[in-house]
Amino acid sequence: MGIGSLRITKGGSQTPKGCVNVYVGETSQRKRFVVPISYLKHPSFKKLLDLAEEEFGFDHPIQGGLTIPCSEQSFLDITSDLRS
Repeated sequence: MGIGSLRITKGGSQTPKGCVNVYVGETSQRKRFVVPISYLKHPSFKKLLDLAEEEFGFDHPIQGGLTIPCSEQSFLDITSDLRS
């Protein structure tokens, strides 16, 4: 997995070193993405983290990752800019 890559994984997959699990989408259909931790410092990704904090505080509904309260398409649009 390269520095700027993003991938969708199935539950139970190992999270590579230097990456974090992010769950995105509607409650019943959240998808798990594995993103490089370098994304966490980007201002556009920080906005997603701020949304998550407003929605969930530090009590995320899924253990083992961050839950981002946005649509999958919005998440993909934002992260595609980070990969460029």
